[in-house]
Amino acid sequence: MDSGLHHQHLRKRIHLKKQKYPHPNKYKAFMDKIIFGVGVAGPIMTIPQLWQIWYYQNATGVSFISWFAYLLIGIIWLIYGIMHQEWPIIVTYIAWIIIEIPLVIGIILF
Repeated sequence: MDSGLHHQHLRKRIHLKKQKYPHPNKYKAFMDKIIFGVGVAGPIMTIPQLWQIWYYQNATGVSFISWFAYLLIGIIWLIYGIMHQEWPIIVTYIAWIIIEIPLVIGIILF
Protein backbone atom coordinates (compact mmCIF):
# COMPACT_ATOMS: atom_id res chain seq x y z
CA MET A 1 0.00 0.00 0.00
CA ASP A 2 2.40 2.62 -1.24
CA SER A 3 0.38 5.52 -2.53
CA GLY A 4 0.42 9.28 -2.56
CA LEU A 5 -2.16 9.18 0.21
CA HIS A 6 0.41 7.55 2.50
CA HIS A 7 2.85 10.38 1.75
CA GLN A 8 0.17 12.98 2.48
CA HIS A 9 -0.61 11.38 5.84
CA LEU A 10 3.09 11.14 6.63
CA ARG A 11 3.50 14.87 5.97
CA LYS A 12 0.40 15.61 8.05
CA ARG A 13 1.78 13.56 10.94
CA ILE A 14 5.12 15.39 10.78
CA HIS A 15 3.43 18.79 10.60
CA LEU A 16 1.13 18.02 13.52
CA LYS A 17 3.97 16.36 15.47
CA LYS A 18 2.08 13.07 15.65
CA GLN A 19 3.70 9.72 16.30
CA LYS A 20 5.64 7.98 13.53
CA TYR A 21 3.81 5.69 11.13
CA PRO A 22 4.51 2.87 11.07
CA HIS A 23 5.20 3.27 14.75
CA PRO A 24 8.53 1.89 16.05
CA ASN A 25 6.74 0.35 19.04
CA LYS A 26 5.68 -3.11 17.86
CA TYR A 27 2.38 -3.05 19.77
CA LYS A 28 1.32 0.30 18.31
CA ALA A 29 2.40 -0.82 14.84
CA PHE A 30 0.32 -3.98 15.29
CA MET A 31 -2.73 -1.92 16.29
CA ASP A 32 -2.22 0.34 13.27
CA LYS A 33 -2.31 -2.75 11.04
CA ILE A 34 -5.40 -4.45 12.48
CA ILE A 35 -7.65 -1.49 13.24
CA PHE A 36 -9.55 -1.60 9.91
CA GLY A 37 -10.32 -5.28 10.39
CA VAL A 38 -11.44 -4.70 13.95
CA GLY A 39 -13.59 -1.78 12.81
CA VAL A 40 -15.41 -3.95 10.28
CA ALA A 41 -15.63 -7.01 12.57
CA GLY A 42 -18.22 -5.40 14.87
CA PRO A 43 -20.78 -4.79 12.13
CA ILE A 44 -20.12 -8.26 10.68
CA MET A 45 -20.89 -9.79 14.09
CA THR A 46 -24.26 -7.98 14.01
CA ILE A 47 -25.34 -9.69 10.77
CA PRO A 48 -26.94 -12.63 12.66
CA GLN A 49 -29.21 -10.15 14.48
CA LEU A 50 -30.13 -8.54 11.17
CA TRP A 51 -30.75 -11.97 9.63
CA GLN A 52 -32.94 -12.98 12.58
CA ILE A 53 -35.14 -9.92 12.17
CA TRP A 54 -35.54 -10.08 8.40
CA TYR A 55 -35.60 -13.84 7.80
CA TYR A 56 -38.06 -14.65 10.57
CA GLN A 57 -39.76 -11.23 10.36
CA ASN A 58 -39.64 -10.99 14.11
CA ALA A 59 -38.03 -8.22 16.14
CA THR A 60 -39.41 -9.29 19.50
CA GLY A 61 -37.01 -8.34 22.27
CA VAL A 62 -34.89 -6.05 20.06
CA SER A 63 -34.86 -2.48 21.33
CA PHE A 64 -35.76 0.16 18.74
CA ILE A 65 -34.56 2.96 21.02
CA SER A 66 -31.12 1.38 21.48
CA TRP A 67 -30.53 0.60 17.80
CA PHE A 68 -31.87 3.97 16.65
CA ALA A 69 -29.55 5.67 19.15
CA TYR A 70 -26.61 3.58 17.87
CA LEU A 71 -27.50 4.71 14.34
CA LEU A 72 -27.59 8.40 15.31
CA ILE A 73 -24.31 8.10 17.21
CA GLY A 74 -22.78 6.30 14.23
CA ILE A 75 -23.81 9.14 11.92
CA ILE A 76 -22.19 11.67 14.26
CA TRP A 77 -19.01 9.57 14.41
CA LEU A 78 -18.98 9.30 10.61
CA ILE A 79 -19.27 13.08 10.24
CA TYR A 80 -16.45 13.51 12.77
CA GLY A 81 -14.27 11.02 10.90
CA ILE A 82 -14.90 12.78 7.59
CA MET A 83 -14.17 16.20 9.09
CA HIS A 84 -10.85 14.98 10.49
CA GLN A 85 -10.06 12.61 7.60
CA GLU A 86 -9.62 9.66 9.94
CA TRP A 87 -10.05 6.62 7.70
CA PRO A 88 -10.41 4.00 10.46
CA ILE A 89 -13.34 5.96 11.91
CA ILE A 90 -14.88 6.54 8.47
CA VAL A 91 -14.67 2.88 7.42
CA THR A 92 -15.92 1.61 10.78
CA TYR A 93 -18.96 3.84 10.93
CA ILE A 94 -19.91 3.40 7.29
CA ALA A 95 -19.98 -0.34 8.01
CA TRP A 96 -22.06 0.20 11.16
CA ILE A 97 -24.53 2.47 9.38
CA ILE A 98 -24.95 -0.05 6.55
CA ILE A 99 -25.94 -2.66 9.16
CA GLU A 100 -27.98 -0.40 11.45
CA ILE A 101 -30.29 1.16 8.84
CA PRO A 102 -31.91 -2.13 7.75
CA LEU A 103 -31.88 -3.32 11.36
CA VAL A 104 -33.85 -0.25 12.53
CA ILE A 105 -36.22 -0.55 9.56
CA GLY A 106 -36.77 -4.22 10.41
CA ILE A 107 -37.54 -3.36 14.03
CA ILE A 108 -40.14 -0.82 12.86
CA LEU A 109 -41.74 -3.23 10.38
CA PHE A 110 -41.73 -6.37 12.50
